[in-house]
Amino acid sequence: MADQDLTFREINRRNWIILLTLSCISYFVTGPRTTLGVILGGMVVIANFGVLQSTIRKAFPGDESTRIRKGLLIAKSFFRLSVLGVIIYLLITRSMVNPVGLAIGLSTVVFSIVSFGVGRALRSRVGGAI
Repeated sequence: MADQDLTFREINRRNWIILLTLSCISYFVTGPRTTLGVILGGMVVIANFGVLQSTIRKAFPGDESTRIRKGLLIAKSFFRLSVLGVIIYLLITRSMVNPVGLAIGLSTVVFSIVSFGVGRALRSRVGGAI
C-alpha cells in the first residue's frame, strides 16, 4: 500500500475518532441541538472530505491526461462546495442544529489533519519512537 493511502486511512480513522469524542463531550456538556449539530457537521465534512479525496485521485491518476481533467475537477469542486453550502444553510435556517455545534462538527477534519501532522512531526523528531 502506498504511503499516500496509509495517510488517507489514518486521517479517515482519526476523523471518526475525533467526531465520536466531540459528540460524547457535547452530549454530556451541552443540549441535544448542539450535539446534533456536532454530529451532523462532522458527518457532512467527513463525507465532503471523502468525495474530495476521490475526486483528486481520479483527476490525477499519474499519467499525462491531467490537462483534460482540469476543467472537470474545477466543476466538481464548485458543485461539491455548492451542495455543502446548501446543506449548511438548510441546517441553520431550519433551526435543526445549534450553529456553534455545527461549526465544531465541521472542524472535525481540521482537527484530525492537525493531530496527524503533529503526530508525524513528533515521530520524525524523536526518530520514530512514538
